[in-house]
Amino acid sequence: MRDVQAGRLAWTEVDLIDIEDGSARPLRDALEVFGVRVNYLRIGQPRHLVAALDGNRPIAPYVIVCCHGDEGRILIPELAEELARFQPFNGALGPDRIRQYFRLPGSVVVATGCDTGDPALADAFLDAGARVYIAPREAPFGYASVFAPLFLFYELTERRTLEEAVERLRAHDGELAMWQLYQR
Repeated sequence: MRDVQAGRLAWTEVDLIDIEDGSARPLRDALEVFGVRVNYLRIGQPRHLVAALDGNRPIAPYVIVCCHGDEGRILIPELAEELARFQPFNGALGPDRIRQYFRLPGSVVVATGCDTGDPALADAFLDAGARVYIAPREAPFGYASVFAPLFLFYELTERRTLEEAVERLRAHDGELAMWQLYQR
């Protein structure tokens, strides 16, 4: 933030992936207040998600996936058959598809969906090149999934390490304690 106060346009960059989640737009506004350049990517089809994270475009140092999750998978809205046949996949996004389609060289990935902190999903993101993966192991209340990335970036803006920021996040309360940091 001090760099931004000194004239830089941003101190870091985030690819904000909005998979039909109401928290992405307010999160974008708040991150920009923190001096973060936000690339807002609204996902309407699986092929949009693949295009956003397959590595054929520069991936930001931070990727926030605003989504719903269930049983260690990211939920993608099912499409009508006439659209689905043109997609690389249809339905939920699990570990195998992440390994197949994503390339996240050195990025820190934060997922907001319920149960997206599953170790198998985390391993898939790390296998796809993410340096760190952060997500809830259980099902936090919806507002906790908005607050967690905000809290995390507040801590980073205050020049805490990623590990310190996640530790402080987890210590805040029971809803945020379910967020896990995975790295190799």
